[in-house]
Amino acid sequence: MAKTKEVKTNAMRILESMKIPYAHLTYECDEFTDGLQIADMLSLPYEKVYKTLVTSGNRDYYVFVIPVAEELDLKAAARSVGVKSVEMIHVKDINKITGYIRGGCTAVGMKKQYVTRIDSTAESLEKIIVSGGRIGSQLELAPQDLARAAGAEFADIIRH
Repeated sequence: MAKTKEVKTNAMRILESMKIPYAHLTYECDEFTDGLQIADMLSLPYEKVYKTLVTSGNRDYYVFVIPVAEELDLKAAARSVGVKSVEMIHVKDINKITGYIRGGCTAVGMKKQYVTRIDSTAESLEKIIVSGGRIGSQLELAPQDLARAAGAEFADIIRH
């Protein structure tokens, strides 16, 4: 039986070039699925799975990585990047802004390097799981490695 060559995403190539270890998890999916469904499909605890959200504010874009079951606190998020306010971008603009599609957006390897914050809940975890850069692909890696690869800082950005 021929082994199919794994198609690497931009995010995987960047992690490898930075010598950052990661595990690649895959799931069957043809369309956008939310993070909770993905966690369920892969039998993963929600607190380990993080979603990537893109916002705009002050004529710039900001990326936030938070646990899948949580909501972004827009005020705290804006404070964490030093602007007055941020708002979620329209779904139709995700590809134009990031180079990724909805459900496959990850903080590593976007078209441009945007200011990125990872929720501070990730700091206490050994590994977190984020999108691999396309639908059906997830990456498991240390939060500090994700921060290094995405040029991110940790901040308190979820609604409590």
